[in-house]
Amino acid sequence: MSKRKTSAVWGISIFALVAVIATFALLHRRQPVTLRGAILRRDKDPNKQSPIADVEITATNALGSATTESNASGYFSLTLPKGLRRKQPVLLQFRRKGYQPLDWDDFISDKIYVTELVPENQDKVNESHPQAAVSNTRIRYSMKATTEANIGSAVRTFEVVNTGNTPCNKQPICSPDGKWKATVGLLSMDAGEGNEFRNARVSCIAGPCPFTRIELENVSQDRRHFKVVARDWSDTTTFLLEAEVVHPMSSDMVRETYPVIFGRALNFSLPPAAEGPSIEAEIDGEAIVFPLGPDLILRWANCHVGVDGDQSKTYRCELNPGYRFR
Repeated sequence: MSKRKTSAVWGISIFALVAVIATFALLHRRQPVTLRGAILRRDKDPNKQSPIADVEITATNALGSATTESNASGYFSLTLPKGLRRKQPVLLQFRRKGYQPLDWDDFISDKIYVTELVPENQDKVNESHPQAAVSNTRIRYSMKATTEANIGSAVRTFEVVNTGNTPCNKQPICSPDGKWKATVGLLSMDAGEGNEFRNARVSCIAGPCPFTRIELENVSQDRRHFKVVARDWSDTTTFLLEAEVVHPMSSDMVRETYPVIFGRALNFSLPPAAEGPSIEAEIDGEAIVFPLGPDLILRWANCHVGVDGDQSKTYRCELNPGYRFR
């Protein structure tokens, strides 16, 4: 190959490489930038730096702005509008009732933005406005408990009639190796309305059992029906079906747990199956039960709930002005 042709090939290769790099750079620039972080309550004690929910976060730049809110764990994810890119300046504003506003000048990056907000001095104790004491807090909830009444046992036998050593000769039902004629038998049992089978099982109890096979052994999804299909390619065999029959019954069991208090926040978690949660507490010595409805409204606290990966729920209730834990 001549030097002129070699130079031309190298020139085309370099041009193609530059084009590919430029294309990837252009695609990268077009991808929106997302800021992620967490918002905490400022406190010298790390154990009292509780997350803050419902904080309004706004990112502003000369090219545009975007707004979001923090969730129950204080986490926020803010996708910036097109045009805002990494290393550009941005103004982050954090606003929530009960906390001092915060304006934060920064540069757009993929770092984790951990922000601390300072509570307003609206809970200052004075003689004319004493704080109500919240004490002896307990969490109550109910869970479905299932018990079973033993009804008895179900026992059935059935025969699969066949004649051994009969060549199959391509009949519809044969032995597994296709050599001998076989017979398939079926039997099903019903536990009855509202009842269920437990420990359902089948076994061959008479005849040349080694030359049989259980084709199907199935309990229905509601556990009411038990079905067995068996194949026999020798002489007649007998099968035994057995199962315990129970009647399931469900009831509500009330359980109690105790929350953990850090600073002005009360924290607790409940299992996925928990129902009807409530907080029992003494307000200035008076015992009151506060149901936690869907809106989580309490007169003395602002509550939020987050759902974990296993569907358990984590609650955090922060005291309203005029209240204190004792």
